[in-house]
Amino acid sequence: MIIFLFIFIFNYFRNFFKLRNKERVFNPKRLKTFSKRNLNNWMNLTKKERYNLSKQDSFKYLDKRKHLLDEIRKEYKKISRENSKENIKKK
Repeated sequence: MIIFLFIFIFNYFRNFFKLRNKERVFNPKRLKTFSKRNLNNWMNLTKKERYNLSKQDSFKYLDKRKHLLDEIRKEYKKISRENSKENIKKK
């Protein structure tokens, strides 16, 4: 009985410390941008984590670019309409 108790306690502590070590590993939500100060954090990432972060950055950049292009198109349409109305009035 005592042996089972020791085994149980040993397994409990081992699992507890494994979980604590996993928490110390990089949390991608915490790290938003990279600079000289957190370059070590970037280098400590696994290849998969770096890939996922760069993929997220790519999607964010793509969305920003699409949004900006939509704004430019709307503005261009607005300007071209105003110009066409002015040309019609001049004639």
